[in-house]
Amino acid sequence: CMAAPTLQQPSFLLANLKADSTTKTLLQRCQDLVKIIDEYPAKELHSIFPWLVESVFGSLDGIIAGWNLRLLHSRSHEYNTAMEFLNPRYGPMMKLVYKLQAEEYKYEIPVNYLPSYPQGQHGSSTDSAYFVLVDTYLKYFLPSEGSVPPSPFSDSRGSVTAPSPRSSTVSFAGYGVHSPSLLKHHIFHQPSVNADPAAQEIWRSETLLQMFVEIWLHHYSLEMYQKLQSPQVKLALLQYRLSMSSMPCQPHAPPGSGTLHTYQEPFSPTEEHVLVVRLLVKHLHAFSNSLKPEQLSSSPSAHSHTHPSPLEEFKRVVVQRFVQQKLYLFLQHCFGHWPLDASFRAVLETWLSYIQPWRYTGEKPNPQPDQNRTYSNRESFVQENLLMYTKLFQVFLNRTVRTDLVNAKNALMVFRVAKVFAQPNLAEMIQKGEQLFLEPEHVLHHRQPRGYLTPSQGGSFLSSRQRVMTDMVFRVKSHVYALEGQDCQYKQMFGTELRGAVSQRLIQIIAQARQTAKRISDHSSEVAANKSFMSWFGMGSSELNNTFPGAEPEESGECLKKTHEFLDRALENLCQIFKLNQGQLTQLISNLGSSQDDGNCKQLPDCIQGENGLILTDLGRRQILSGLRKFDIHYQGDPELQPIRSYENALLVRLFYRISSLVNERFGGHMNALCSRPDFLGRLGRHYLADPDSTAKLKQSPLSRRTLERNRQPRVSLRPLASYRTILLLLLFYVLGALLSFGPVSSTLLILTGGFLYGLLMTLFGDKLKTH
Repeated sequence: CMAAPTLQQPSFLLANLKADSTTKTLLQRCQDLVKIIDEYPAKELHSIFPWLVESVFGSLDGIIAGWNLRLLHSRSHEYNTAMEFLNPRYGPMMKLVYKLQAEEYKYEIPVNYLPSYPQGQHGSSTDSAYFVLVDTYLKYFLPSEGSVPPSPFSDSRGSVTAPSPRSSTVSFAGYGVHSPSLLKHHIFHQPSVNADPAAQEIWRSETLLQMFVEIWLHHYSLEMYQKLQSPQVKLALLQYRLSMSSMPCQPHAPPGSGTLHTYQEPFSPTEEHVLVVRLLVKHLHAFSNSLKPEQLSSSPSAHSHTHPSPLEEFKRVVVQRFVQQKLYLFLQHCFGHWPLDASFRAVLETWLSYIQPWRYTGEKPNPQPDQNRTYSNRESFVQENLLMYTKLFQVFLNRTVRTDLVNAKNALMVFRVAKVFAQPNLAEMIQKGEQLFLEPEHVLHHRQPRGYLTPSQGGSFLSSRQRVMTDMVFRVKSHVYALEGQDCQYKQMFGTELRGAVSQRLIQIIAQARQTAKRISDHSSEVAANKSFMSWFGMGSSELNNTFPGAEPEESGECLKKTHEFLDRALENLCQIFKLNQGQLTQLISNLGSSQDDGNCKQLPDCIQGENGLILTDLGRRQILSGLRKFDIHYQGDPELQPIRSYENALLVRLFYRISSLVNERFGGHMNALCSRPDFLGRLGRHYLADPDSTAKLKQSPLSRRTLERNRQPRVSLRPLASYRTILLLLLFYVLGALLSFGPVSSTLLILTGGFLYGLLMTLFGDKLKTH
């Protein structure tokens, strides 16, 4: 454990180490520490241990940064030095820990000093020293193969032994009162177990795991903390533990005596935090799945003639005992507070990893698994973790209907969840678990206090089946009550209400996003096909490669094709999970496609008119998120100040802007007077001096009134003359004039005359042409 922030008496040795920490390299400091740990007795070493912990991991007040293990990668020169020093098998740091443990030196730390992940820091990844060390410690202290290695360090007094057990009756007087000790109880500290040499090593594995869980998953809201401390939850969890009474070394204590529930708010886990939790989940599944087949059953009769080792017992209960409750609360918090973007993938994969323990079976391939046993193991896990499937699926459903599914990364997450829940027999197992939970309460009262007799002892197969049924009902109810309390209002995943929400809402939103992605992808393909060599001169598409400033890579045509594929397969899997009618789905997609073809997709999102322009309503936001409607993107600033395009000459753009500004500044009043006239001259002036699209833009984009009025001001604009297309056309016209014996002045007069006649005709007949 980490050292307390209390000051130790300074020593000459500690003073030298502190002085060297500012002048020597990490390699030199580690070499000095190796010699000191080997040569000095524990009496001298115990005073430097708190400082050493802070120098490696950072101080609690943040003044000492430590070795920055989160940012230390294998390409760094200091990576191997740090990894060797902290290695759990032979590292000097662990040697110091065992050396102090043998002398029974103890270091207390208040719970409110528990470290949390730094916010706003980026750069760490799963190949950093921090993640590699976590994985190394998990594999060493919770091995999937063999037993926990004994301590490699010992002195003349012998091996390091487990610390004396602490009272399991410690309680908290009230909310917010923190005990000075974090670890209150060890499940393998009973005298009958301590006699077993194997149990001497198990306490290290349990302590490491409990430290990881407390640090990464101990964050609760006040409401959830109070629920966990309620008598109903404690009683339900007590009954659940009593149902596993076959464990001779298992204490029967309510929550709060063996683990510490702390409250910390606000809590915003980072993506890095979630990734390390997923690493823990995956390893614990592999650790639990390495249990021998004959020890997998949790029923009392399975252990009546066998005496499993402490490690085997630990594997059997590790997930449900140490992780389930806190991970459930952790995931609930993340599902409810995580931003609606693609970074949620880390949380999603952590959830999917937990509900698929059969994916992590270790490195031993079994070419011919026992299908009956495999089905039974999966069914038992689903029943003991029912809320992990049903409740979190419903929370994910609420997130999905508010997410932009046109984005390929978001569509992939929907597909991943649908694919997992569509695994063979999984939906049936979940549905059976819900039916067991809904069994009447009197079923539990038939539970016998002693084992049933086998047929050879005068019993019957009927009583055996009845007992199995009762055990399953009790297992599911105990699980739900332990996590949600006996007053919880359970909402079925396969009930009428949720099935209707999936078929009427989720399916429709996915189908809409699928159609939108397909339409945008098809449009992008058409734009790409229409490109030509003349686009370099600005004569091609004016949509600037069908993008706009700030466009995301996920909006490219290739990603949109992936979106269409992901959503297609998600729809198929959802229909399989909830037994939906495939014909109705096909008809829904067909109707949706025809309605979009009729022009609904060209309508603006639902808005209301405000003082400064259009304001989106809640309906409009949902329409944008689902891809049903959108605003056309336009440049809303001064048209003369738009960024210089690739088809424009930068020098001419700046030159013509200065000329236009001088003309507009000098003759602006005259132009306003001309365009304000209601007669023919006013109409002709507005044709040349006003923006004809300013009114149309108001109907297509949330343009503010102030911006609109500014753009409506009459002005002279010479910027079109800076376009390479215009320059090319003028050049071709002058060449044609030269071939026809026209001089430059004559050609210029012809161009001006043609432009004036075109404006005159558009003024006279423009309105009539627009009506046809």
